[in-house]
Amino acid sequence: MAFSVQVGSQTIDGESVFPLLMRYQLLPQLLREVIIDQSTAEIECTVEEEQMALKRLCDRFQLATPEAQAAWAKQQGLNPEDLQTIAIRPLKLEKFKAATFGKNLESYFLKRKGSLDQVIYSLIRTQDIGIAQELYFRLQDDQASFAELARTHSQGPEAETGGMVGPVELETPHPTLAKMLSISQPGQLWPPTKVGEWVIIVRLEKLIPAQLNEGVSQRLMNELFNQWLQAQLQSVQLLSP
Repeated sequence: MAFSVQVGSQTIDGESVFPLLMRYQLLPQLLREVIIDQSTAEIECTVEEEQMALKRLCDRFQLATPEAQAAWAKQQGLNPEDLQTIAIRPLKLEKFKAATFGKNLESYFLKRKGSLDQVIYSLIRTQDIGIAQELYFRLQDDQASFAELARTHSQGPEAETGGMVGPVELETPHPTLAKMLSISQPGQLWPPTKVGEWVIIVRLEKLIPAQLNEGVSQRLMNELFNQWLQAQLQSVQLLSP
């Protein structure tokens, strides 16, 4: 049975969908979903998992009755029995990620750890090298506190926090600043350094090593999955009519 959709004065049928996907640059999203379905086709869920997944879907869209579920499915162009398939799809995807990338998670964490470590640091930035040199010597001689000088002289948003920044992951700051922080010892004060348009003075306050906890594991699992998915998308062939 062929479907069509009326949008204002325009009728969208099966033949016009593909050109529209191309025009609106939605084809990669469609291909992504197709690849996910193909990859998770053999993933199994228990009856209890399926029931819980369906309940979460119904709770999310406030589908408390069979009538509400049927009406929602019709609005989405689906059959009522399709609800179960949609409900378990995210669960099957997470199971696929764990089965495919879980064994590589620890080694990938070790590879990424340097950029996942967090730092707290004090920062003063200015565009005047002369002022930067003066402030640096005052800090060296303990003539003023870092916070005091940052509030009065720093030209970035860190002035409002007395120069204190963080905790942030080491991949967040400018690469030059991140490199300085990565080789610093807590309390180490760096002399004025040119970073982009700024001259900065920075002091590492604290290093917080990354740990492979649940949140980091999920994040890294998603990174590995997205890398894999991009490779799959690049291998898709667009066939000419």
